[in-house]
Amino acid sequence: GGAQPGGHRACPGELCGLAPGHPFAGCHCLLVKQWGGPPHGAYTACEQAVAPERRPGALLPAASGWELNEAHGINDAGQIAGFGTIGGQTHAFLLTPTPEPMGLSLLALGVFISFRIFAFPDITADGSVTLGASVAATLLIHGVTPPVASLAAFGTGVLAGACTGTLHTRFKINPLLSGILVMTALYSVNLHVMGSSNISLLGVNTLATQSERIGVNLMRGATSFDLAGWDVSVRDTMVLAAIVLTVLLTGALLYWFLRTNLGIAMRATGDNVQMIRALGVNDGNMIVFGIAISNGFVALSGALLAQYQGFADVGMGIGMVVWGLASVIIGEALVGTNQLGLTIIGAVMGSVLFRLMVAVALRWGLRPNDLKLITAMFVFVALIVPQFIRKGRMWRAHA
Repeated sequence: GGAQPGGHRACPGELCGLAPGHPFAGCHCLLVKQWGGPPHGAYTACEQAVAPERRPGALLPAASGWELNEAHGINDAGQIAGFGTIGGQTHAFLLTPTPEPMGLSLLALGVFISFRIFAFPDITADGSVTLGASVAATLLIHGVTPPVASLAAFGTGVLAGACTGTLHTRFKINPLLSGILVMTALYSVNLHVMGSSNISLLGVNTLATQSERIGVNLMRGATSFDLAGWDVSVRDTMVLAAIVLTVLLTGALLYWFLRTNLGIAMRATGDNVQMIRALGVNDGNMIVFGIAISNGFVALSGALLAQYQGFADVGMGIGMVVWGLASVIIGEALVGTNQLGLTIIGAVMGSVLFRLMVAVALRWGLRPNDLKLITAMFVFVALIVPQFIRKGRMWRAHA
C-alpha cells in the first residue's frame, strides 16, 4: 500500500521511546516511509476498539515480514514506537511518517507568491501550516464538513498573512522580522485553537475518509487493487487523486488571478515598486493582499496534510518554509523560464521532486533525526547549482 520498509538498523533507544536501561535500549528500528503519517493517538492502535485498518500493522505492506505486536507511544513528529516480531525474533520498531508530496504543492504555491512575486522573505509559513491544520482539525472534530473546514483554514491563513504584511507596510518593520513576530505568536494561537499540543482525527470524517469511501464504492468493496504487480491501496489512490485535482484547480485559479488587473498590479509591485507608485497604485495594499493570499495557500496545505495524516500537531510546521523554498527553486531549474504559467507548474513539479528526493534519502538509510539537515543541504545545492550553470554558460560564450 502506502508504506515501504526501510530495513533494520541500530538506533538510540530513546528515539524508540525506551528508557536507557531497557533491555531493548540498543534496539533495531523498522524505518517506514509512508506518504501519509499515522494519526496521533495511535498509541492505542493495538486496542480492540480501534479499527484494524487504523492499527500500526496496517501501515506496512503485506510482504514486509513484520508483525507489530505492541505500540507504546508516539512523539510530536508522529513517530510510533513499539515492539514487533520479524524472523521469529522480537525487535523494537519505529514508524516514521513523511507527508504525501502533492499535498505540499499548495505550500510551494504560497511560497512562490511571497518569495518570487514580491521578493518578501516571509517565514510566517512555518506558523500558517500549523494554523491551517489546527483550525481544520478542531472544526472537523466538532462535526464541520471537510470542505468548509478546509476553507476556514484558508481564511485563517489569510488573516495571518495580512498581519505580517500590515506589520511591514504600516509599522515599517523589517519583512523578515515581521514574519518572525507573527510566526512566534501563532505558536500560542495554535495551542489555544487545539486546546492541547495535538489533535487526533481518528474516526473523524475528513477529505481522506470521504475519498476512501468513494473509492471503495467504485471498486465494489475492494480496499486494494493490483497495478503492474503492485498491491495498491484504494485509499491512497483516491486521496492522491483528490489532492491532485485540488492542486490543479488551485494552480489554474492562481494563474487566472495573476493575469487579472489586480494580479498584474501585484506582480508589478514585486518587480518595480517605484513604477507602480507612479501609476497611483498603493503598493502597501498590494503587499498585504499578496502575503495574505500566500499564507492562505500555506494554511490550506496544512489543512489537507492534517486530514491525510490523521492528526494536527503544534510542531508540524517547523521547517516548512524551507521545503516550500526548495520546491520553488527546483521548479525554476526544471522549467528554465520566467513565464508565469510554467513557473507555477514548476513550483508544483518541484514540490513533488523534492519530496521524492527526501524519500530516496530515507530509503538509503538516512536517520529521521537528520531529515532537517538533509533538507537544508538540498536547498543549499538547489541555490548554488543554478549559479554554476550560469557561470558555465558565460564562460562558454566568451571562450
